[in-house]
Amino acid sequence: MELLPEKQAIIHADLISAVFYLLSGWQEFYSDERDQHGRFPYAASVQHQYGFVAVPVVNYYFDVLKTAIEHVSGQPLRPRRWADGRAWAAFITHDIDNLYSAWKAPAKAALQRRDWLDFARRYWQHLTQKDAWDNLTEVQQTVAEYGAKSTFFFLPEHRKAANGTPNADYQYHRISKSVAALVTAGAEVGLHGSIGTSAHEAQLQRAIGQIPRLAHNAQGLRFHYLNWEPRITPLLVDELTFAYDSTLGFAEHFGFRNSYCLPFQPFIFQRGEVADFLEIPLNVMDATLHHPRYLQLAPEEILPALTPMLQEIERFGGVCTVLWHNENFDPANTRNGPREFRAIMEYLRSHNVAFVNGSDICRSFHHLSSGACKGPSQPETKSF
Repeated sequence: MELLPEKQAIIHADLISAVFYLLSGWQEFYSDERDQHGRFPYAASVQHQYGFVAVPVVNYYFDVLKTAIEHVSGQPLRPRRWADGRAWAAFITHDIDNLYSAWKAPAKAALQRRDWLDFARRYWQHLTQKDAWDNLTEVQQTVAEYGAKSTFFFLPEHRKAANGTPNADYQYHRISKSVAALVTAGAEVGLHGSIGTSAHEAQLQRAIGQIPRLAHNAQGLRFHYLNWEPRITPLLVDELTFAYDSTLGFAEHFGFRNSYCLPFQPFIFQRGEVADFLEIPLNVMDATLHHPRYLQLAPEEILPALTPMLQEIERFGGVCTVLWHNENFDPANTRNGPREFRAIMEYLRSHNVAFVNGSDICRSFHHLSSGACKGPSQPETKSF
């Protein structure tokens, strides 16, 4: 970029096209690459090819435009501020897949060792004691210790998908009182769309109806296994008038799937326009950090690995979206468990982050009355 006299600037690159390519998900829409779960794989992305998954490139492009505009106009552009005037924000979320299965892996291991006494002990504990993953209140209280709010995404489907992929190990109607208690305590509740709902309107509509709190006001959404079919899902989510989605992150690596660290309205290629709902990108998931097919970071490696990405989000006043499953609040997990979660929360709090939930983010983007982040009872309007 050249800043010239007489308030002129020349940018020697087509930044607008580059921004559109990354932010719209062009690479996903026009690619047939999919993994075993039907997802666009990180290995096929430009972020992987050129090694910038943890760098919000679109924000850097916008920063170039900001510098040019300030030079030409002679006026500084003020950065966005979050709650209490803080520079950046964190969105703490939990996908609730399992509540009653903590006993299964150690019991299976006991069987494989032919340790009948240990197996009998674990099975008896399962029958007589609360499961270690039945911990929704403990999760909320842990998050609240840091002055933060929890957003819980619940799966209404407990049956396995047609391809054998598991959904919930619980039936939502049996835990509805526990969910109500979370809401009373200040938590936010959203839909965790089961396998298949990201591509089938009838299935997604039925899932909404199974969670009464969403039936008349479909607010937040994240799809199970981060399923997202770019040729179908954005249109589907928009037509069912969700306020926001928070699915778009790579399962295989932390960072920025659309190379942007702020919420945005996804582009719907079929219409040639942006959606009404807000996408709140997912930046870091517990399973990504230690999983046989993913990063396999040692506990002491997690925060140092994440820190450069967190610094980028802070630099641009973005939102750090964290997904930590309730099962990984189990003290028995010493790899990507409660200790590692607390280290991340300590970092966020010590860097003066604003802890927000999805509704807070919607309000901060001023879309509640102009399109995005509306509920289904509000009038249909567009926001560009």
